[in-house]
Amino acid sequence: MTVHISPLPDAAAPPDPEGGLGALSTDRGNLPLDAVDVRASITGLVAGVEVTQGFRNPFDVPLEATYIFPLPDRAAVTALRLEAADRVVEGVLKERAQARQDYDAAIAAGRRAAIAEEDRPDVFTMRVGNILPGERVTVRLTLIQPLPYEDGQATFRFPLVVAPRYIPGTPLDEPAAGDGTAPDTDAVPDASRISPPVLLPGFPNPVRLSISVDVDPAGLRLTGIGSALHVVAESGDGERTTVRLQPGERLDRDFILRLAYAPQETASLTLVPDEDSEEGTFSLTVLPAGRHRPRPRDVVLVLDRSGSMHGWKMVAARRAAARIVDTLGTADRFAVLAFDNVVERPPRLGPSLEPGTDRNRFRAVEYLATLEARGGTEMLAPLRDACHLLHDSGTRDRVLILITDGQVGNEDQILADLLPRLRGVRVHTVGIDQAVNAGFLHRLAQAGQGRCELVESEDRLDEAMEHIHHRIGAPLVTDLRLEADGLRLVPDTTTPARLDALYPGVPLVISGRFHGRPQGGLTVHGVAADGSPWRQSSTAVVSSNRTVASLWARAHLRDLEDRYLTSGSDDLERRIVDTSLRFGVLCRFTAFVAVDSRVATEGQTPHHVVQPVELPSGWTAPAAPMAAAYAGPMGAPGAPPVAGVPAAFPAPAPAATSGAPMARGPMAPGSMPRFRLPGARRRSSSELDDLRQRLTEHLQRLTSTPTPDQALLVDLLQFLEPAVQRLEALGTDVDPLATLVADLQAVHTPLDAAALQGLWDRTIKILTEFTTQAPQEPRPRRPFWKRTP
Repeated sequence: MTVHISPLPDAAAPPDPEGGLGALSTDRGNLPLDAVDVRASITGLVAGVEVTQGFRNPFDVPLEATYIFPLPDRAAVTALRLEAADRVVEGVLKERAQARQDYDAAIAAGRRAAIAEEDRPDVFTMRVGNILPGERVTVRLTLIQPLPYEDGQATFRFPLVVAPRYIPGTPLDEPAAGDGTAPDTDAVPDASRISPPVLLPGFPNPVRLSISVDVDPAGLRLTGIGSALHVVAESGDGERTTVRLQPGERLDRDFILRLAYAPQETASLTLVPDEDSEEGTFSLTVLPAGRHRPRPRDVVLVLDRSGSMHGWKMVAARRAAARIVDTLGTADRFAVLAFDNVVERPPRLGPSLEPGTDRNRFRAVEYLATLEARGGTEMLAPLRDACHLLHDSGTRDRVLILITDGQVGNEDQILADLLPRLRGVRVHTVGIDQAVNAGFLHRLAQAGQGRCELVESEDRLDEAMEHIHHRIGAPLVTDLRLEADGLRLVPDTTTPARLDALYPGVPLVISGRFHGRPQGGLTVHGVAADGSPWRQSSTAVVSSNRTVASLWARAHLRDLEDRYLTSGSDDLERRIVDTSLRFGVLCRFTAFVAVDSRVATEGQTPHHVVQPVELPSGWTAPAAPMAAAYAGPMGAPGAPPVAGVPAAFPAPAPAATSGAPMARGPMAPGSMPRFRLPGARRRSSSELDDLRQRLTEHLQRLTSTPTPDQALLVDLLQFLEPAVQRLEALGTDVDPLATLVADLQAVHTPLDAAALQGLWDRTIKILTEFTTQAPQEPRPRRPFWKRTP
């Protein structure tokens, strides 16, 4: 179908100063989401939050609205409520497939319904259906959020926009999993669920935003409150303080409130018995004291220079990287990797780790000063390279530092690939953005037993770099383990699953489950920086604070979900669902659904609209055309959107908007910034083919070497260990490769010529047989989240 558009004379279409490019409107407004209200109540170091989303139907047919939005990545979502007219419906937490089925059935039957699903730890999708013409529906979410506390400062961070994320991989030839603008790919099979359409620059503020935060120090001594990115007003009575956001702000950057508390000197152990079982939840806070003693380090600095880092973020990233390089000493070794869709190194430094001499540090800083933002965010390759550089560091501290905004969609793929490679490597992440992907950066830092530091502006950089300097030094205590004294711990419930090291000024919070009477204590053992034994004991205090169980459940579910990435176990999936339902905390395998029992519409299929979001503050609009951030059934697949023509809209009103709602239908090319250069490297069509190809490359290196080389076998082992785990998870027979890995791992000393030749010949034989056999079809596996019921 072809749509012909004739230009109107200026007199018939005078410009509207309040409209963006191609803006359209209805007499009731132009977007379904009209208000977001955030009300937080901070008590000590925990925040209870209620998020209210208001949806209004501006059309004359029933409406189904989809909104892709962020929440704090460590918050536990514990309740949902749907309010419309005189109806109030409490949401129920169910297994995700069942919740979707219930929601779809309710919409088909003409009943109002809402469903909230988690797609990333900090990205959620809300669908609200059968909103009547002119009607307003409100959805309330209840959260509990721990406040990170470091160096005498607690931070309340509430994200307000899902930034565009780079989507690597080959598009899948199957129906889209969601309603977003990016196609699903083999690397990001749910890309269409995390890519909302983006409003055009200049579009009038479509959503009323209000934020209020009540602060109760709860016995701590509050010495200051500061808002990092917004103007706020404060009021209070001396004991409690209320902070309110000034009206008129847009949902285009994180809301960040920092609370300065007087330093705390003691550790604490809290036990909270369950009301309905013989179990309970414990929360232990360990506060380190002392100074770290630097040891020789191997440091690999990985810097993101992709297109999304444009502007102040690239400037801040260069400064941060240069500051880190300047902290190195001559006893340290280091490497710098800068990446977009290719990985580059300073041309005047070698391909391996270099000593931290004045000359080498100068060359690195000189190179960093030349970097500009460009290209795509192909993050997996440089992180693999960094792990490879650090694999042979001996007794030296191995440190990987990633500086990025984290705006990638393939977080699960990256973590699944890296987890086996991070043994002994400490990972610190530095997130630079006003709408940073905090969920991914926290997950990666926790997997590497390091720290995550977030920088929202250049003004914050110097303070953040002081923190980072303390973190990349040797930690105060390592090799932590937990010992119970009179308290019966439930196995495999402690979170973090791998206990972190202790860093100066950073308390470590350990939580878990216990069985029986709430009594006794816990002792944390470790090894101090000087090699001496370290311990800290705490005696329990019994409490009735139910938030402790919710916060533990959220953290434990995150640990279990990350374990699922490498195992794909059905038993683990069942455990995740059971834990989520038992403790009433949303996760990626469950969903909150609210269904009204009253029929609201009669036989009308609701018009579906996807709420567009703001371009994050500080981002530059993409060069690709975005005059209409939607495509509808009238548009042929692959056809560019027509500016100002709401192809899928009903016709109740004169107009809608460009940047206006995205209607369900084919993806509009160029409707999201992908930050990929023409000819950018893409992943092969399947992970199995990719692994087989890389094994073939290793085989070619071996067969092209005239004499056996033990160093090449060590290099092969670094790839084979994680590769065998992934091949096994994909359903491939890996017995010969697994045996080869075990034999290579058993080599601890240089082999004599005969033994090396024998191992070399067998390695070539096994790799040849594996890479030349007919490709195996991987066994069917359910993805991390449920595509369909």
